[in-house]
Amino acid sequence: MATLSAARCLVVKIGSALLVDQASGALRQDWLTGLAQDVAEIRARGADVILVSSGSIALGRRVLGLGTGALPLEQVQAAAAVGQIRLARAYEEVLAPHKITTAQVLVTLEDSTDRRRYLNTRATLGTLLSLGVTPIVNENDTIATDEIRYGDNDRLAAQVAVMAGADQLVLLSDVDGLYTANPATDPTATRFDRVDEITPEIEAMAGDAVSGLSKGGMKTKLMAARTAMDAGCAMAITEGARPRPLKALMDGAPATWFVPRTDPLAARKHWIAAMKPRGEITVDAGACAALKRGKSLLPAGITEVSGAFGRGDPVIILAPDGTALGRGLTRYTAVEARAIRGHRSAEIEAVLGYPGRAVLIHRDDMVL
Repeated sequence: MATLSAARCLVVKIGSALLVDQASGALRQDWLTGLAQDVAEIRARGADVILVSSGSIALGRRVLGLGTGALPLEQVQAAAAVGQIRLARAYEEVLAPHKITTAQVLVTLEDSTDRRRYLNTRATLGTLLSLGVTPIVNENDTIATDEIRYGDNDRLAAQVAVMAGADQLVLLSDVDGLYTANPATDPTATRFDRVDEITPEIEAMAGDAVSGLSKGGMKTKLMAARTAMDAGCAMAITEGARPRPLKALMDGAPATWFVPRTDPLAARKHWIAAMKPRGEITVDAGACAALKRGKSLLPAGITEVSGAFGRGDPVIILAPDGTALGRGLTRYTAVEARAIRGHRSAEIEAVLGYPGRAVLIHRDDMVL
């Protein structure tokens, strides 16, 4: 069974119904303060934390006096624009006393389906975490239309977990797990403590959303679970309305854990190995030895580049004698790779005319 105390990188999804009082539209300040304490304690154990938070539209519509009920797209986007700044400030204020720096990251569905945007988002999240920052992620509702929306933060949270290489994802929900039926209407419904595989029978048990503010129901949570599990990330569904919900989960509060068969890095490398290569990169003997020791590939160790590939495309890595060492995702285009081959990382900006990344293929993006 997965346990929250073992997380190395944790993504937490927080819905509007938890953050915003449904009657008044005001922020639930006490609850958010308790969540901040949970985050601080998890980080103190050495884990990274990313928060995927709804709430901007709910907060913004209250400020604009838009009332309840469905809104036209233009008003949704306006409410999001007004609410986003308040949502970011709320997280900044509750986490600052714990000496935690926050950052706002706004994404759309296109940021995960477009290869370049995906890599940019992944790099940004990785850099923020390496600097000790807690990212606050939300869908960019100010510009997103229905065609480019996730539509719910359950699936967004799962995609963020994949991009960040997280090993655990927690969906704070209005129910304490996955049940055989809707527990609000069926007193005989029983909760699953653990799910190792999402079968058609389990999918059939999912119901629709019941909260007035939340968009996602159990169906979207199962979709999120499938995405997370495929990437080697364990996922929990647990009740979020209680004070300090993450501490409660660590202390044994009811939940359903979806447990993957592998870990995030192994799942990613399996995915890379299955991709069709777009080119080849030949390395010298020194780079060949370094790669076998688990190092990343630097431009200085490259002798030849062939093919026409873009940033993020898979390439074959060849030893000096032409034998295949493995595959990896390149952080440069073929044109750029040819220009910087044999150069030290400190020389990249002078060669290209703009700052570049120190490595051409990172060891986490490589399979030997």
